[in-house]
Amino acid sequence: MHTRTLGQGLEVSAIGLGCMGMSQGYGPNPGSRDEMIGVIRAAVDRQITFFDTAEVYGPYVNEELVGEALQPVRDEVVIATKFGWNIRDGKSVGLNSRPEQIRRVAEASLRRLRTDTIDLFYQHRVDPDVPIEDVAGAVGELIREGMVRHFGLSEPSAATIRTAHAVFPVTAVQSEYSLWTRDPEAEVLPTLAELGIGFVPFSPLGKGFFTGTVDASAPFSDGDVRGTIPRFEAENRAANTALVDHVKQLADSRGVTSAQIALAWLLAQQRWIVPIPGTRRTERLDENAGAARAALSADDVADLDALAARLGVHGARYNEQHMAYVGR
Repeated sequence: MHTRTLGQGLEVSAIGLGCMGMSQGYGPNPGSRDEMIGVIRAAVDRQITFFDTAEVYGPYVNEELVGEALQPVRDEVVIATKFGWNIRDGKSVGLNSRPEQIRRVAEASLRRLRTDTIDLFYQHRVDPDVPIEDVAGAVGELIREGMVRHFGLSEPSAATIRTAHAVFPVTAVQSEYSLWTRDPEAEVLPTLAELGIGFVPFSPLGKGFFTGTVDASAPFSDGDVRGTIPRFEAENRAANTALVDHVKQLADSRGVTSAQIALAWLLAQQRWIVPIPGTRRTERLDENAGAARAALSADDVADLDALAARLGVHGARYNEQHMAYVGR
C-alpha cells in the first residue's frame, strides 16, 4: 500500500477504512465485536493506516471499538473522528458546534479512543447557528494544546472551506464522492486544489452498489440506512444497475473487481484524494487494498466519465431531511 499526503503534510495510506458500518448504518452486523476488532487489525496488517470514526456512530461505541482495536499500534496509524451533534438518550437531536461543545467532545473522544491526541478532527456537519470562524478557532486552540493534530470539515460548501481555512488551516474535507455522486467536482474540488487541502471521499463504492452485492429489488433490513435513500428505491436501483453493469464489464476485462475499478477511478482524480471504503469482512479489505494497484489510464477515466454522464443517476443521495445538512 503506497501513501498519499493530505493537507498540512498529513501522510496516510492511499486507501483508508471507514468504520461506521461496524456499529450502525447497514443493518445487523454479521460479526461480533471481537470480529470487528479483528477486521480493523487485519487492515493494519495490510498497511492501511487511516481509520475514520465519529462520536455519533453508535453513538460512542464505534470510537470505543476503534480505540481498543488500534491501541496496540497507535503510533503507526492516523485516527480521524468528528464532532458537531447534540446526542441525547442515544440519538442525535440536531447540530451543536459551539466551542465549549467541541472541547467536551474532544475530551470524551480521547478517552474512548484510548489516546492522548486526535489526529484529524472533523466538524461532522456545518452548524448554521455557529460561525465557522468560531469553529475553526476552537479547533485551532485544541491543536495548540496538543489534544488534536489536524482540522477537517465534512460536507461543507466551498465558501465555508475558504472562510474556515483563513482562520485555521484545514487539512482535509470529507464528502460523498464516487462514480455516481459527483457533487464536489463543481466547486469543492477546485477550492481544495487551490488551497492545498486533501479530500476524503466517503461511500466511494456507492454504499455498496459498486460491489455488486446490492440486489435491484430486494428490501433492505431494519436499520439499513439505504432504505431511507431515494437512490436505493427499487425503481431507481433497477435504473442505476446499467452503470454498475458497465463498470463490471470493464473490471472483468482487466481481471479485477467492480469495487476496485470504482476505487481506482477515485485514486486517478487527484493524488490528494484518499477514499475510505467501509467493510465488515476481511476479504473485502484485500479487495479494496488491491485497488491501489488497479491503475486506470487517462482513456479509462475519460470513458468512465462519459459513461456516467450518459447514463445518469436516478434518485437523490440522501432523503430531503438529510440533504438540508449538506453543502452549507
